[in-house]
Amino acid sequence: MSHFDDFPGDATSSDPGSEKGLSAEELHGLYTAWCIINVCPAESAEALWAALTSRGNMPGNNTLAMTGPAAADYSVSSEPNLP
Repeated sequence: MSHFDDFPGDATSSDPGSEKGLSAEELHGLYTAWCIINVCPAESAEALWAALTSRGNMPGNNTLAMTGPAAADYSVSSEPNLP
């Protein structure tokens, strides 16, 4: 089993009402945060896109939302001006 099998279930949830879902940039940032938290080496963006696409999740065209510790880490690190 690849860590690509664990990442979507640990760090994303389905948001069927979403018209946009997560962008490629957001997915990659979330994946990177998830890898750091789980102490596993991050694969290339291309490998991530291939893995997500093979599981039916297209970067930028999905109904995914961020969830869990990786979502919190990504949110804080992407807003460096927070007090």
